[in-house]
Amino acid sequence: VVSDDEYAVVAKRFGFDREANFEGKWNPHVFHSIDKISEQLGIDATQTQQRLTDAQQKMFAKREQRIRPGRDEKILVSWNALMIKGLAQASRHLSQPKFATVAERALDYIRQHMWVDGRLLATSKDGRAHLNAYLDDYVFLADAILELLQVHWRTEYLNFALELIEVLLKHFADDRGGFYFTADDHENLIQRPKPLTDDSLPAGNAIAAKILGRLGHLLGETRYLDAAELTLKAAWQPMQQGPYGHTGLLLALEEHLNSIQTIVIRGPGKDAQAWLHFAGQSYTPHRLCYLIPDTSGKLPGLLAEREAKEGVVAYICQGMSCQQPATNLEDFKQYLSGA
Repeated sequence: VVSDDEYAVVAKRFGFDREANFEGKWNPHVFHSIDKISEQLGIDATQTQQRLTDAQQKMFAKREQRIRPGRDEKILVSWNALMIKGLAQASRHLSQPKFATVAERALDYIRQHMWVDGRLLATSKDGRAHLNAYLDDYVFLADAILELLQVHWRTEYLNFALELIEVLLKHFADDRGGFYFTADDHENLIQRPKPLTDDSLPAGNAIAAKILGRLGHLLGETRYLDAAELTLKAAWQPMQQGPYGHTGLLLALEEHLNSIQTIVIRGPGKDAQAWLHFAGQSYTPHRLCYLIPDTSGKLPGLLAEREAKEGVVAYICQGMSCQQPATNLEDFKQYLSGA
């Protein structure tokens, strides 16, 4: 398919000059960088890249003559929520707004197509959403929204997260503490599980305890804090018996015992962005920082008291204990540096 010159590059790039690595055939992956290949072949990097590009186009055209492998094209709320959170974190720490744009587009799809009559549907394919959502769907999505709001505040996203939490408390809660995997109006099962241990995904109860604690402190909502504490109490014995299997719950317990720091910044444009940028420079996993525009409308709970003032103002709280609002960037930096 490719010329000799192109093959010389492709072979070194993808390992075709080595022994077959899978059942007598080659499963290609990148072995050498463009610069390394250029050095070995004695040509410049631009030429190497062009040969590689030309060869890949030819190989792809040849492969397209075959039937493509089947692809699982259903959209799951829980898995998308994990991706939304990851994109939001990457956007914030790598200063890549396009990642947040992709995350918001995914979240908007879920809100528009998989949130029906005040309840989530678990899966969507070809425009059809169905199946009652599970614990993971609700708590993973609420967790993702809390992360995304740190990049770009939208009050409607926060309100959506609160709607998710209300369904969680109403339909998934166990009176003894913690949350079942299925809602109380789900189809009857021989057993109604209450997942506590981490597996390939974090335990739903671990994420529930964490987000209830974080939202409880952010909004001053004691119902959320009580539900988080009750979840940790219900999981206390399993955590002691097998801590290595309950990492998510242990992280939630750490935040419960050592309250996270919440920062709400109010103020105009670029000035407020400088404050937000400083707050996110260091590694502070126990800090939530939100820049709420003056045009955000009515805010719930304690956020309604975090009023905008002339210039920029930052409200800094540790759990339920709050400092005097910071109105000077240098004072803000000094406090966070010593916090």
